[in-house]
Amino acid sequence: MTDQAVDTSGPAEAAGTEEPAAVEPPRFCGRERELKELRADIERAGLDTMAGRKSGRARVLLIAGRPGSGRTALAGELARRLLETGDYPDGLIRVRLTEPGGAPVPAEGAARELLGGLDVAGPPGADADELSEMVREALAVRRVLLLLDDASDAEQVDPLLPDNPDCLVIATAQGPLTGIPGVRPCTIGGLDAGSAVELLARAIGQVRITVDPLTAETLAEECGGQPAALVMVGGWLATRPTASVADVTKQLRELPDDTEQPTGARPLARAFRLVHDSLPPTAARILRLLSLAPAGLADAHTASALAGCSVSAARTTLDDFVRLGLLRSDSAEEPQYEVPGCLAALLRALLEDRDRPAEIQLAQARMLERTVRLLQSCRAVTEPEGSPARRKLAGLPRSLRFPGPEAAAAWLRIRRPALVASARIAVEDGELDTLARRLVAALVRALAVHEGTETAAPDLYGLHGLVLAVAERRDLPRERAAALLNLADLDAGTGRTREALARYRAALDAGRAAKDLYATGRAMESVGGAYAELGDFHRAADWYGRALAQRLTQGERADEARLYGRLGTVHTYAGRYGEALRNWRAAAAGYRRLGDVPAQARALSEVARVQEYAGRPQESLHTCREAVEWARRAKDLRLQAALELRLADTLDRLGDPAAAGLHRGAAERLLGEESAAYEIRSATTEN
Repeated sequence: MTDQAVDTSGPAEAAGTEEPAAVEPPRFCGRERELKELRADIERAGLDTMAGRKSGRARVLLIAGRPGSGRTALAGELARRLLETGDYPDGLIRVRLTEPGGAPVPAEGAARELLGGLDVAGPPGADADELSEMVREALAVRRVLLLLDDASDAEQVDPLLPDNPDCLVIATAQGPLTGIPGVRPCTIGGLDAGSAVELLARAIGQVRITVDPLTAETLAEECGGQPAALVMVGGWLATRPTASVADVTKQLRELPDDTEQPTGARPLARAFRLVHDSLPPTAARILRLLSLAPAGLADAHTASALAGCSVSAARTTLDDFVRLGLLRSDSAEEPQYEVPGCLAALLRALLEDRDRPAEIQLAQARMLERTVRLLQSCRAVTEPEGSPARRKLAGLPRSLRFPGPEAAAAWLRIRRPALVASARIAVEDGELDTLARRLVAALVRALAVHEGTETAAPDLYGLHGLVLAVAERRDLPRERAAALLNLADLDAGTGRTREALARYRAALDAGRAAKDLYATGRAMESVGGAYAELGDFHRAADWYGRALAQRLTQGERADEARLYGRLGTVHTYAGRYGEALRNWRAAAAGYRRLGDVPAQARALSEVARVQEYAGRPQESLHTCREAVEWARRAKDLRLQAALELRLADTLDRLGDPAAAGLHRGAAERLLGEESAAYEIRSATTEN
């Protein structure tokens, strides 16, 4: 008989009473032998150490067992105890490697989650190999515990292993991870009779155990000693003070086995069926519908939308499920509920068996529609009072409104994994494309306003990819062009210029197919920018010229002036100073017609720069003085100072050091004024 351990986060009664007590925080007991073996395994000699060499990689401890066996709880307890030793000062990072539906988490997603735990930003659009390399680089200088939960195979684990023996990896899986050297699994099964009975006693109190201890042991055997099954049965008994242990044992025995389940999984399936079938029909339906919860995560709004009931009723039902051991929850004021991985497949199978496909799709549509409205509210609360968005927000039900931007940002941060999963599920469904597009658009806007496009870039990259998938499936060229432009911008921002160039050209084709002048003009300009980044200034000038020709036909003066400036820049880089001067002068004239004084001053400063490059210092001096005057009118102290320094450099070259010194002094005074003005603005803002 072995010492066992369980995560007793289910319902509990006070000892010696028949009234259910409040849910206790998770506690751990038993499995001391396994914990000792695992800790001893950390120091066990491996092949490298036996050969006299220090291992070049982190040690991997594997805890193997069926879903519901308590393997994750054991891994968590081991990690907690190891952290107390101080050997891993950089803390614990958890990464789940299997999605609630049973599909393996893609390598890219696992690596991104790990990087997030390390506070390292993974570039948007990076592939799994690049991200895995970033993981190894980040872990090479840290001493962390890495918990990889529910691995499906060694191929999932190996890319995430640190090349650092000062780190330690704790992995959980159903079986061995063949292919990773030196891993010796600690295989756990059901609880022994004593531990199983103790778990039941924590749920229902000692009285009902004491009056019939042999039946309690029999009940533990009927549950296969599996903690998840025992927690559910204990929760069922805790809600029925008059029921005996013998009653539930008899009912469990009478339930037929699901022959499609493996033998070892049948006790858990029977315990689940017992609890599910004892629920009121409405509650049972809500429980089944929770299998649709994105990423296995739900809140009261999710359950309310799925079931078509009020938010308060949904919250009460979810709390009841926690007491029954059917869900886990955090302790937040607005808690998030998690469907245990061991129950996800059972719930989905029961949903497909008991509910009609049309009802399932309707429930999913309600959930996604509610999510869209919450995201719109999340963004609208950041708008100024009296704005159209805030007026529209005031018309929403109170349950869909946030008290302020901070509360909205907190909700977005907590629900972010589920929200991203919602978008992916909506797109993969294929029947809800209109709703999917609205959901993705709302999520993109909410992330951008609360986190900024740079911080949210990895998620935005995936979301734009989803929009592209819908656009291609539905043959929507306008949406395809927009998605390609957004993806290309993110590629360009992370240095993948050639990938960006390919997407910009594809966006141009899509924009032409949609007859979207904005998309085509934007794409041509971006193609030019990509060629400029690659140093191909001839092609850059060609594409900027095409974009300019389109803007000229449309009379878009601000865009014309900007494109003249871009043409001036690439011609300057290419050494074609005559072309550069013509374009920069055209840009300055365009800004003058628009009344944009700061932009006119900057354009004139570029004219002066090109004149200097072209060997015309007197002309440069004259133009630079003109630019200083326009910068003064624009009250741009920093630009004035930069131009004064350029004047000083030009005068030095012309052999007039005294005048050059005067302009340098003027530049210093201007920079001092600019610094003082900045301090005043900062102080005013703080006050």
